[in-house]
Amino acid sequence: MLCGLGTWQVQRLHWKNDLLARIEASERAPPAPLGAAAEPFAKVVATGRFDHAREALLGVEVRGTMLGGHLLTPLLRDGHPPLLVDRGWVPLERGRPVDRPDGEVAVTGFVREADRRDWNSPSDDAPRRRFYVFDPEAIGAALNLPAAPAPFGLVALAAPADGARPSLPEAARSLPRPDNRHLGYVITWYGLAVSLVAVFVAFARQRMKDDSA
Repeated sequence: MLCGLGTWQVQRLHWKNDLLARIEASERAPPAPLGAAAEPFAKVVATGRFDHAREALLGVEVRGTMLGGHLLTPLLRDGHPPLLVDRGWVPLERGRPVDRPDGEVAVTGFVREADRRDWNSPSDDAPRRRFYVFDPEAIGAALNLPAAPAPFGLVALAAPADGARPSLPEAARSLPRPDNRHLGYVITWYGLAVSLVAVFVAFARQRMKDDSA
């Protein structure tokens, strides 16, 4: 059983290394036009108009000493379903104005998969437009969008820093890097298997000595 768990983690290690390699390649490459379907973490560009009247807040995140969340705004696209865009972090108590561009915009970002709800998922506060699980279908219905949104979202990427204080919302500056701890798990499971064999060998040798005495 321990060897099986170690082998499973080897497979997970290869999968995670491949995912990280694809993320790095996507980050270096220019954004591709967003199609009807997109791979998670792909860097794309989508064009449309922000529906600021239906913006919401996603999640809870503390930055420094300020509590905030991510500003989620529908991007209305001609001939395509609305796209929920995570424009970046904003504090709950806003001492700075939030940038809300008008007209057609081109948003560069990376594709985000929908979250999977389970028994441990927090409850959303739809009337106040506070969401803690990224579920495009549920969020779109709560925001009363004119059409069902795309089944994935877009996390906007900020323009290269120019030294000035970042404006609100504070968009992501790089693609996310998932943790890769699988090598440690491989060593742990295989190490436990070797230790178990060593303990059994020591036990068997002592038992043989006792039987021959």
